[in-house]
Amino acid sequence: MTPETLEVNARSYRWMSRPVVVVCVDGCEPAYLDAAIAAGVAPYIDRMRKTGADLLADCVVPSFTNPNNLSIVTGAPPAVHGICGNYFFDRELGQEVMMNDPKYLRAGTVLAAFADAGASLAVVTAKDKLRKLLGHRMKGICFSSEKADEATIAENGIDGVVEMVGMPVPSVYSAELSEFVFAAGVKLMESRRPDLMYLSTTDYVQHKAAPGSPAANAFYAMMDGYLARLDALGATIVLTADHGMNDKHDAQGAPKVIYLQDVLDDWYGQDEARVILPITDPYVVHHGALGSFATVYAPDEARVPGWIDRMQGLPGMELVLSRKDAARRFELPPDRIGDIVVVSERNTVIGTSASRHDLSALEVPLRSHGGVSEQRVPLICNRPVTGIAADRRLRNFDALDLALNHAQ
Repeated sequence: MTPETLEVNARSYRWMSRPVVVVCVDGCEPAYLDAAIAAGVAPYIDRMRKTGADLLADCVVPSFTNPNNLSIVTGAPPAVHGICGNYFFDRELGQEVMMNDPKYLRAGTVLAAFADAGASLAVVTAKDKLRKLLGHRMKGICFSSEKADEATIAENGIDGVVEMVGMPVPSVYSAELSEFVFAAGVKLMESRRPDLMYLSTTDYVQHKAAPGSPAANAFYAMMDGYLARLDALGATIVLTADHGMNDKHDAQGAPKVIYLQDVLDDWYGQDEARVILPITDPYVVHHGALGSFATVYAPDEARVPGWIDRMQGLPGMELVLSRKDAARRFELPPDRIGDIVVVSERNTVIGTSASRHDLSALEVPLRSHGGVSEQRVPLICNRPVTGIAADRRLRNFDALDLALNHAQ
């Protein structure tokens, strides 16, 4: 017998009355949906917004992929689940490491809790870097587009994925990597009908194409068709994003970068400050590891106030906060961020040293994310929702709450 509700990370969720699909569209600035609808290429999303729920929410800052996907599937901020970047400085190891190992998770997911209670689960993500985090301790299907041809029953709960989807494994730098996620989601809903499904895309298109551009509209037209098919199969769909996306360049198309390690080395000498860029992951071709959020490690606490005061005067810098203030403002785990957190303005990014960023692969002017300026994201549902207080600050990690508690 299934329970009526489950409590996960101090939040209660009702058992689904029909299949639920939560979609995280990587880099989905709300303007992308507006532009696609205005161009007439997203009729289903238009109907979804008009007849269901058309809301806006705030994502987690840093507005990067890992912290936000994990917030969505745990229903909680990084202070609870522990994942506060794609990359961080592990003080215990004394090393800079990727934060894609489940050992860094400090909370269970809503997905795993429902699977343990008897629900059938499916997770499809574009890049494999997220798969083990999203599927941590979850019984069910969990695979990535990137490694779809390697999926096994033992590791992923499914095999023969490429044959099922009917698409070859796409390049990791392609719109097709995200299309594979949607195509797989539809095939799974047709054949397995999971109770709860989580689909997470990649922002390859959004890094290259602004809202309303032909490439962006083509991407959202593709997505629109698959969402309509999921709707026709009876699913409750909630769509949100891990972060928005903005131009990070000047009028001539040159990246606007604060090379903060160079600045601090110039001010205080080599080996005094350590700048960490949490956007860093194995896939840097489309953003050059440049985002609008960074952390700084100082050699001792006494220097922090003076460093903060001086960095606040840098052109293009929006916020410079102490560890304590940043952890409180952005709900971050204080032991996994630097002594100082810096956030750049809407059209500016932060780098380490100019010599450490290879921008030769950028084919178009830089677009990126990470700051407060990329915090606003869509939160839409294909069914009307009830019981949402008018003054409630909605977050992207309210997606499962919306789907399970307010849209059924």
